Formats: sequence, structure tokens, C-alpha cells
Amino acid sequence: MNKPDTITALYCRLSQEDALDGDSNSIINQKAILEKYATDNQYPTPQFYIDDGWSGTDFERPSFKKMIKDIEDGKVKTVIVKDMSRLGRDYLKVGYFSEIFFPDNDVRLIAINDGVDSLKGDNDFTPFRNLFNDFYAKDTSKKIRAVFKSKGMSGEHLGKPIFGYMKNPENKKQWIIDEPAAEIVRKIYDLCIDGKGPTQIAKILRNEKILTTTSYYAQLKGETLPDKPYHWNEQSVVNILERMEYIGCTVNFKTYTKSYKLKKKLDNPKENWAIFNDTQEPIISKEQWERVQELRKNKRRNTKTNKQGLFSGLIYCADCGSKLHFATCKRFDSTQDHYRCSQYKGNTGSCTAHFIREETLRKIVLNQIFDITAMMYDNADKFFDAVARQKIDEQAKEIQDKKKQMAKFQKRITELDKIFKRIYEDDITGVISHERFLKLSAEYESEQTDLQNQVKLFEEETKVFDNQQTDFKQFREIVRKYVGIKELTPAIVNEFVKKIIVHAPDKSSGHRVQKIQIIFNFIGEFAPPKEFVPDKKKIPQDFF
Repeated sequence: MNKPDTITALYCRLSQEDALDGDSNSIINQKAILEKYATDNQYPTPQFYIDDGWSGTDFERPSFKKMIKDIEDGKVKTVIVKDMSRLGRDYLKVGYFSEIFFPDNDVRLIAINDGVDSLKGDNDFTPFRNLFNDFYAKDTSKKIRAVFKSKGMSGEHLGKPIFGYMKNPENKKQWIIDEPAAEIVRKIYDLCIDGKGPTQIAKILRNEKILTTTSYYAQLKGETLPDKPYHWNEQSVVNILERMEYIGCTVNFKTYTKSYKLKKKLDNPKENWAIFNDTQEPIISKEQWERVQELRKNKRRNTKTNKQGLFSGLIYCADCGSKLHFATCKRFDSTQDHYRCSQYKGNTGSCTAHFIREETLRKIVLNQIFDITAMMYDNADKFFDAVARQKIDEQAKEIQDKKKQMAKFQKRITELDKIFKRIYEDDITGVISHERFLKLSAEYESEQTDLQNQVKLFEEETKVFDNQQTDFKQFREIVRKYVGIKELTPAIVNEFVKKIIVHAPDKSSGHRVQKIQIIFNFIGEFAPPKEFVPDKKKIPQDFF
């Protein structure tokens, strides 16, 4: 019997799925049943422990944990539940508590509707009830997952709106732009384009006293702000910079759980994501988002002198393909800062220096942008025709080479078919052993499969080329955006330049001659044809 100073725990639990069964499982119904039973049987000091909206497979329920703590502290000597499923729906864990934990702590367990009373001895059907409750949880989980999967594959958002969006009051399934938050998102992307990393961006947001996402939502709800309302951190910035939803997509199934009993979410491989385009108005343009992803791959780090190369992450060696590192020190002035191949390593590496000063490169890039801007101003249609023609000529040559290679592959595939036939006949007639036949056929089959895959790839590339239409709208917008520039900034470089390739210097003529290739975003490498010489004198000075 209970001592007068001990608690009788009346435990109630209701999950969202249990609520679908109607009033019989409601918290109010459970409380009424438990209270009447405790009163009728004169159990002392009844106290409710209630978990409303918690799954039976989750044993991290707050009130359940509080009850377990009180049991460990010796405060509880009886636990009463409506039925065993209220205690939980995990066969192994419910078995642990009912058969090990409660007996070890001298706790009496009563499940009213299941006729379970541990004081009266073991109920042989209890383990089976627990198992059926587990089956019920598993079956319910499968149904919920099926509904979840169906919604996700239809393009419906599976989660709450991300920062920058909110639910449409007229259609809760649709996201619309939350303009104040969207402005913060745009600012973060602009700062990234301007050459700032996540740590630097977080510092700028803190200094400008911009509310964090948590603080922003607290302010919207009229709640008390956190102690540090402007304390942005690097990871929060990274999360915003990597979300595809900002270009108007719905992205479902980015995470998954291994089992209905395991609540830990794991990252899903990208090939398992379900991505739907144009499901809401974009906050960030697709071109800007893609540029930010490229910049994130080529992370720029400040040197010990706190300097950062204007072209860091964009320059590559023409010979080994490695990046050129920015080299500077405290005693260097701006004219001495330079880039050199990361594989050089003081003449002990696998490549030569491929040295170029930043000041020289700055002038080359600025002149190239100036020339392109001048050409566009002089005759935009003629400029874009020249770019398209050059691009098509380059691709045509590349495709022609691939078509020749494809013809060789197809010829070899035909030869392999004949070889297969010949060695098969040799195997049948005993000219070669069957083991030798198996080995040869496996080698030839592997070669043929590789060739067929290569031919398929070439055919797809050729098809893309044949149907390709060059769109210069985005590049035109970039040029218009930076009309009047007189010097380069990280933002201008990142918007215009995709890649810079530095060749080794040629000194055979007695002079140092070095080839620099600049690959621009949207138009690639562009060398203006000789007949295209714009009259720069006609261009107003305030145009640049």
C-alpha cells in the first residue's frame, strides 16, 4: 500500500494521431477515468502528468520524464494509466519500464482498461498488448509517411516558410514574400557577391543592429526579444546562402529518419531531393544564387595581414589547373601584392610560379570590362551577335571533334560485337577454355559498356548544342548595373568574372609576354573580332 506522503501518478498522453480516434482518447476523457479510479480506490495524493501532442514512440516527453525523475527520487509509488498504449507504443521500451524500471523502484503499475495491476502478479497478455501497440505505431507511421510522401511529391511545402517568406492568408499552402525579412536576405546575398564571407557578413549584421531570425519572429509575435537580439552567427548566414527556396523553388525530403522509433534527422543525398520550380515568387534571382554558390565553393580567406586578394578563388594555372594563391606581407605595398601557382612552392613543387601582380591583373580586367561596355554602348546588337558567333564557332569545333571521336567509338563497338561472336564459337568448339572465354568476354563487355556510355553522353551534348539559344539578358543587366565604374570592387569582379586563367610567361622574344584568359559570366571568353572596333570617343565620359 502507498504511504500517505507518496504521490499517485496519473499519467495521460495523447498524440495527434490518437486524437483522430475521437473523444475516447482525449486528455479530458483520460483525466476523468483516472481521477474516478483513484478516488474510488482511495489512492493518496493523486497528481496528473500530462503529455498532449506527443507520440507514443517518443520517450523524451517532458511530463513522462518528470514522472520518471519523481520515481527515482522516491516520490511516486503508483502509476495509473488508462491503458498500456498511453505509457508508450515502443514494445522494447514499454517492456523495460513495466518489467524492470518500475519493479526496481517498487512502483505499482495499473492499466485500467487492460486489466494490468503489477501488485496482483504478471499479466500474461501484457507483452502481447505492448507488441500490438508497437504494431499500431508502426502502421500509423507508415500511413503518415505515405501521406507525407504524397504531399511532398505533389510540390506542396512540407515545412513552415523559411525566413523571408510567410504563409499566404488566403491560401495556407502557399508562400508569399515577407518583405522586411526578404530585405535582410537580399542584403546577405549582396554582401556575399561583394566578396564577404559568412563570418564577415554576420559581423556586419551585428554592427548594423539587424535582428536575427529568432528576434525577428519574436518581434512579430509581440514577445520579449532574446538577450542578444542582433547576435548573428556564421551558420545562420550559411543556411540562408544555401537555401534554393529563395529562387522560387520548393525543396522536399532534404532530411529523413531511419525508423519511426528514431527521431534523429539525417541529411538526404541531393539526388533524393524532390525539387519543384516556380512555386513561389523568388527573392533572389537564379543567376545571383548560382553565382553565390560558386563563390562559396571558392572561399576567400584573409591573409595574416588582414588583406584579401581581389581575384582570390577565381585565378587558375593554365598548366596544372591549380588555383593561384594571393601572396602579400606587411612590408608589401599594393604594387607588390601578387598571385602564384599553389603547386609552385619555391621551385620545389610540381609546377612553375605563374606569377602575376594584382595591380597588373586589376588593370587588365578593368580594361576588358571597359572595352565590353564600350562595345555594348556603341552597338549592343552587333556586340551580342559577335559573342554568339564566337561562342557557336567554339562549340561547333568542340562538337565536331566529339562527333569524330563518337564515330571511332561506334566503329569499335561494332568490332567488339564481331569479337564476341568469334570467341563464343571458339568456346563452343573448344579452341579456348571456358575460363578463358569468361575472362575475355567480361573484359570486352566492360569496354563496350564504357564506349556505349561515352557515345550516349556525346549524343546528349550534341543535342543540347543543336537546340541551344544564347540568352544575354542577364549579362546586359550586369553592364547596366555598373555603368559609371572607374575602379574594380569585389562585387563588380564577382558579377562579371567567372574564371581567370594565367599562363606561364614567354621570354623567348627577349621580352616578358604572358597570356591571360578572362572567362566572363554568361558570355564566356570573348575576343572581339578585328572588324568590331567601337569609337570610344563617342562614348560620354559619365557612361563609365
